[in-house]
This record gives sequence, structure tokens and C-alpha cells, in this order.
Amino acid sequence: MNLTAEKMSPGKNREMEEAYALAKITAYCADANANVVDVTQTILQDMFVMVMIVEISKLTCPFATLSDELTGLGQELGLDVRVMHEDIFNSMHRI
Repeated sequence: MNLTAEKMSPGKNREMEEAYALAKITAYCADANANVVDVTQTILQDMFVMVMIVEISKLTCPFATLSDELTGLGQELGLDVRVMHEDIFNSMHRI
């Protein structure tokens, strides 16, 4: 599973906001038994962008539930969270 989160508006305490977002999202993944394998973060055109690779083979809820819950969590955090299966991500980014 790939998860991307883009900051919708810049904040004064960007580093704290980014750390808080990462902590909240990874905590939710841990609760669902989704193992965060890799995380990359950057700033693109004044937007915080985070991509996570998450192992879901031992997921304790349906994938759709994980996706919906993380999308809702993103909205609470002021983020646009998009969750997609690795196969879809790879198809979208293949030339």
C-alpha cells in the first residue's frame, strides 16, 4: 500500500505539524496492524508531501476501512490523504 499526504496550506510551525501528522498516521497504521516499511517526506511548491510504503498482509480491518479512516484522519489534520494499493501506484507511475 502507498499512502501520500499533502499539506493543503502552509503553517507557521511546519516542522511540528509534519511530525504530528506523521505520528498520528503511523499510530493509526500500527493500530490496524499495518507495518510502515518506508517513509519519505519533502516540500514541493510549498506543500508538505509524504509517501509511505505500508505492509498490509496482517491488516486487522478491510483495506477499504483503512483507506476511509486515514482519509478522514487526514481531513482532521488539514491534509489530503490518498491511500492506494501498490499495484495501482506502480501502474500510475510507469512510463
